[in-house]
Amino acid sequence: MSMPKRIVRLATLVMFGVILAAGTMHGQIASPDQNESGQQGTPSLLTPLKPQKEDAAYHSVTPRQRLRWFLTNTIGPAHLAGGVFTSAFGTALDRPKEYGPTWPGFGERYGMRLTGIVTGNAMEASVGALWGEDPRYFRVPDEPFKARVQHVVRLTFLARRPEGDFEPAYARFIAISGNNFLSNSWRAHSEANTHDALLRTTEGFAGRMASNAFEEFWPDLKRLVFHKHS
Repeated sequence: MSMPKRIVRLATLVMFGVILAAGTMHGQIASPDQNESGQQGTPSLLTPLKPQKEDAAYHSVTPRQRLRWFLTNTIGPAHLAGGVFTSAFGTALDRPKEYGPTWPGFGERYGMRLTGIVTGNAMEASVGALWGEDPRYFRVPDEPFKARVQHVVRLTFLARRPEGDFEPAYARFIAISGNNFLSNSWRAHSEANTHDALLRTTEGFAGRMASNAFEEFWPDLKRLVFHKHS
């Protein structure tokens, strides 16, 4: 497939993912968010969700929060920066070889990664809405370090339901595995196979675990690094 055609396909898939996730809101995205204290507000859709604590009074995820989760976990600065790193790494190793170790190859790798994230996040947000699966991560900052690490791993595979209970994150399983097998239809031939799809699925869960760890520990590191003495 030529470069222009592949870019058009990637752009189309990105737009489809945004429309799919937004469609799950069914006209409710204007509803205000509810924070941990029960107060309401209407922050920008691109404003990252505040870190959620597991021991706080649980409020089920709102349609607007679900859309904000999709947007900030797809085109948020941290996720876009992560794409630059992984795409540069793939370009340096020239994997897959069809793209080449060039700037256009870097662009194709970045676009391919973005379509995967868009598709996966859109699937998790929309499918999970059918049974109220909450895609957000919930911190346990007052627990010992070992317990927090175990919590990071645990919430890679579990998600909250409207009642606040943690159950298997079925929408996430569907999204990560489904997205990586679906993407075989537009990936470079050398990685469009079952073995690579399974490898990408494993990497997808590892990436979610890393994202959980960032949400769990970054607020503490930020206070430590940027704390200003009065």
